[in-house]
Amino acid sequence: MSVFLKLAPTCLALTSLVFQTSALAGEASDWKVDFFDDFDTFNEENWQDQRIWVNNEDHCYVPDGQHGTREVSDGTLKIRLVDLGEKVACDNFDKHGKQHPDTQYVAGRIASKNRKEFIKGKWTARLKIHENGQKSMFPAWWLLGAQNNEPPVQEADEYVCWPLTGSGEIDIFEHHGDYGADKFTTGAIKSLDACDKGDWMSLRVDRPMTLGEFHEYSVEWEGSDLVYRVDGEEVHRNEGQGALYPEPMFAILNFAKITDSPMTTRQWVMEVDWVKHEYRD
Repeated sequence: MSVFLKLAPTCLALTSLVFQTSALAGEASDWKVDFFDDFDTFNEENWQDQRIWVNNEDHCYVPDGQHGTREVSDGTLKIRLVDLGEKVACDNFDKHGKQHPDTQYVAGRIASKNRKEFIKGKWTARLKIHENGQKSMFPAWWLLGAQNNEPPVQEADEYVCWPLTGSGEIDIFEHHGDYGADKFTTGAIKSLDACDKGDWMSLRVDRPMTLGEFHEYSVEWEGSDLVYRVDGEEVHRNEGQGALYPEPMFAILNFAKITDSPMTTRQWVMEVDWVKHEYRD
């Protein structure tokens, strides 16, 4: 009898742990995958090249993986920014019709616009940055409202100016190399209710992370909050902002050169293992 009494609390504790674990597993499994790309190939039903000049960036986005700027190999996608060593003509334009000047830097940028667009849910990408922390480096994994009026404009309702509703922005992962290695920024852009007027700072935070290793970066929203996670752990929350993004949103993966600092290596690489979107019933 005394042995039983000694074991009973332990058994009860283990039973409780099993129930808790099962509950957590059930909660996690509530998410259902409705889009998954593991980059065995570059699937044009999921992605298209996006060619645009924004933020006074110093590079030219090129199509079709020219100069190795977009490559699928060994089961991953590589988005690169490449120093050609000499200037070339660039046919990217800003939203006002101004053409990008000649540049020696070319880059990859892909978007799921008019391919895979979803209202709310959970977006996740498993990715890493090679040799991070270099000046001017700016890789990103982010979302934009599907009515955005920037190229490619392919449907009649794509007339909404950033960052108004219909063209809102959620940045899941950004790394600005000028601010040091092994850290990233996450958070939404706060709309100031006017065309091209957004608050870049108040809703975002920097977080330390081993960027040279693969991690899963995600944002989820169902109700009032936007919740940002790394490998399933919450790292940031935009309280009350989730309801401000009722529109379908598409995903973007790109590697930008954000300042005029010279590159110290010939190329920068963001490697992406997979991307998925999930929903709850």
